[in-house]
Amino acid sequence: MLSVRSRFVDGLTPDAPAPFSGRLPTRSIDFLTQLPASGFSCWVRGRSGLVGIGRRLRLRARGADRFDDLARQWDALIAAAQVDDRVELLGSGLVGFSAIAFSSDSGWDSVIDVPEYLLGRRDGRVWLTHVSGGVDDGAAVDGAGSTASGADYSEDAAPGLQLSPTPLSQQRVVSREPGAVSPEKYQEIVARASARLRSPEAGERKIVLARDEVITTEDEIDVRTLLGRLNAEFPSTWSFNVAGLVGATPELLIGVEDGAVHSRVLAGTYRVQEDPQQELAQARAHLGGRKDSVEHSYAIDSLASTLGPVTEELRVDPEPHLLQLANVIHLASDAHGRLRTRPDGTRVSPFEVARAVHPTAAVGGTPRDRAMDLISRFEEMDRGRYAGPVGWVDGYGNGQFGIALRCGQLEDRNRIRLFAGAGIMPDSDPESELRETDAKFAPMRRALGVDWTPDVSHEGS
Repeated sequence: MLSVRSRFVDGLTPDAPAPFSGRLPTRSIDFLTQLPASGFSCWVRGRSGLVGIGRRLRLRARGADRFDDLARQWDALIAAAQVDDRVELLGSGLVGFSAIAFSSDSGWDSVIDVPEYLLGRRDGRVWLTHVSGGVDDGAAVDGAGSTASGADYSEDAAPGLQLSPTPLSQQRVVSREPGAVSPEKYQEIVARASARLRSPEAGERKIVLARDEVITTEDEIDVRTLLGRLNAEFPSTWSFNVAGLVGATPELLIGVEDGAVHSRVLAGTYRVQEDPQQELAQARAHLGGRKDSVEHSYAIDSLASTLGPVTEELRVDPEPHLLQLANVIHLASDAHGRLRTRPDGTRVSPFEVARAVHPTAAVGGTPRDRAMDLISRFEEMDRGRYAGPVGWVDGYGNGQFGIALRCGQLEDRNRIRLFAGAGIMPDSDPESELRETDAKFAPMRRALGVDWTPDVSHEGS
């Protein structure tokens, strides 16, 4: 069985392990340099969050039942684990990092990665969790009794974690090429989609369409550098690295803590030209227009209707607010509630809540099932884990899942595929929607060192 041990390592406990060389890092850059260049997971916002080092095991699932399969495997793992948690903060004890495929027919695995070591920082405290041991026979199995959709285990390792600084690497980009959905194809499918939405017989009201591009670097991509730049430029977003899916999302799909659940939905985008603070008036006027207001109302209705069955005392913001980021300003709304309790006294799990709300109208469309069918038909690409839930869960029923946006999937040590999308409405303009995706590509491009300026012709995008 797994043995899980959590201890504070911030110097306030005399016999605490000392994973860092020298003093406890106080700056993000000092912490990043002590991480390995690869082989780590993270979920960080500002200077708080979770970082996993190494991998003890991976749980995998595919298909329409991927949420339930992962939940069953995770529950079995929790039941079989021995946990010694002297921290008792959100994210201590047994923790898994999870990234779930956007669609049920994706060829990409949905995963939970359990790290060998986990460093956490919250409320000014820093702790270390060590996971050792194996898994008992039958602990992580599916209903047929076979290994659940694939569970991979690592060998036991020494219990001590010793980190030492290594310089962050700067990558030189050698190519940036269109992916499965080129800029030209994107404008074409946006035109087709908006024409369909305008037709009297259309049953859809909004479709979210995405495109991709592939960036190749001369040497191996140093994910620490990438995350450091994203975290510095977007401290209010959640920076993540889970199973090679790297990015910074402003959209929290669900957060669960001690039975309370909250969610943030974004729909409607203003592209910042120079300074988001100075452009608030323009953003307010733009986002108050019919297209963005209606698009946001669809997202709110979708969130309320899907959260309702799994929550009690649900409250959704009656009016949206503006969320400022360095490159865009969004319409945002928050929802809060309590998780429902089952007849047997157990609470609904974070995976069940994520399954209920995914995909939101902000990344899929409305009505949901019809929009998903059209996405597959128009895009003709596998989004993989892009726009799917990404985050972490613990052994106490808590967790956070963001929507995997402003991100890329590492496909090789020196190649990453970026994704960006936009909500298509009946009056959408293909060129305008293409520019919106460019604005959403910009954070990852900059973090990778790609010099980017808007180009009217969009050549090379």
